[in-house]
Amino acid sequence: MVHAQLDPTARRELAIAAVEAKTVKDLSWREIADAAGLSVAFTTAAVLGQHALPEPAARAVAELLGLDEDAVRLLRTIPTRGSLDGIPTDPTVYRFHEMLQVYGTTLKALVHEEFGDGIISAINFTLDVRKVADPEGGERAVITLDGKYLPTKPF
Repeated sequence: MVHAQLDPTARRELAIAAVEAKTVKDLSWREIADAAGLSVAFTTAAVLGQHALPEPAARAVAELLGLDEDAVRLLRTIPTRGSLDGIPTDPTVYRFHEMLQVYGTTLKALVHEEFGDGIISAINFTLDVRKVADPEGGERAVITLDGKYLPTKPF
């Protein structure tokens, strides 16, 4: 049976334990995702408490990280999503917040002009992060957010 959470506390505590196990075992998110058989972005989000994992993936992740049956159950439970309270203070997360503060209305205007009234799904969605060379030296981050467009339907 599928179950949903009301209080995100247990998933936060599991995320802390999972990251600790990841660190102790010196694993990458890619290695954890490979064990789960899912994308690195989805698996990372799930381990950090933002998605439910299918049972085989939850078991594989728990086994790799050395977590117990309670962890398997929690990893399979639909979470109360949203990991940020207020304005983020972590510099990396804050920069994404800043990007949306600066470009959020621009993205909205361009999406509506191109597609009409609707939203870009975060459910039917993929995320990819790649490192590429910067022609001026150093590296650049290429982040692809790929969500299905869902039109607003009058009723």
